[in-house]
Amino acid sequence: MSCEHLVCAHCAHPVIEGRCAICRANRERMHNHGFAGLSPALIALLLIVLLFVTLLVERLSGV
Repeated sequence: MSCEHLVCAHCAHPVIEGRCAICRANRERMHNHGFAGLSPALIALLLIVLLFVTLLVERLSGV
């Protein structure tokens, strides 16, 4: 969903312009949803943990 065509009920201007605090908050919420509801920082952390677990399993199986 895009906020290009949404009109703010508070200021009656397009949400994409972010003229009021409500517009800006909703625009941020719509544009920063991440992947599957997860933030980009959390996704990066999960990938790093997965990398370390993979390296640990590979090292233990090679012993």
